[in-house]
Amino acid sequence: MKTVKLAAACGALAALGACATAAPGVAPAPAAGAPTSIAISVGPCFGFCPVYDVRVAADGAVVFTGERHTAVLGTRERRAAPDVYRALAADLAPFRPADGSTTAVPCTVSITDMATYTITWTGAAGQQTVATHRGGCREGAGRDLDVVLRAVPQRLGIEDWMRQTTRPGVSRG
Repeated sequence: MKTVKLAAACGALAALGACATAAPGVAPAPAAGAPTSIAISVGPCFGFCPVYDVRVAADGAVVFTGERHTAVLGTRERRAAPDVYRALAADLAPFRPADGSTTAVPCTVSITDMATYTITWTGAAGQQTVATHRGGCREGAGRDLDVVLRAVPQRLGIEDWMRQTTRPGVSRG
């Protein structure tokens, strides 16, 4: 009997929660099944490509970790507006596989020795969906994804952290 009453009380609370609205200036909670963060890991290429990880949360929190060939090594954090996250999520949506799965974005004609990307969408319950991609696609879905990924540093405000101003061993002047 206690279990039935507890279940009914939980159901009533859930129904009330569904009627709640977000306060002005507060980002609404992501819809059920919507990712709450997107992480992009940029892997090495043949040359001096920046190698870094960046994660943006639905509330606009950005965490950057420079690993190699970046102006900043280690972790830095900043805030972006929640609409930056929503716009990036919308641009990456066509490349997101079904929940809980992993896929490679097709690239039929590519430039060799380009950086590799791993895009991870994480949901509120911790479930992850992953797409992998080798940059340098000349056509199709891979090219479209390259366009989105090249704009990520500027969109998230991390371009100064990831851009290496000189190559190791190369002097200016």
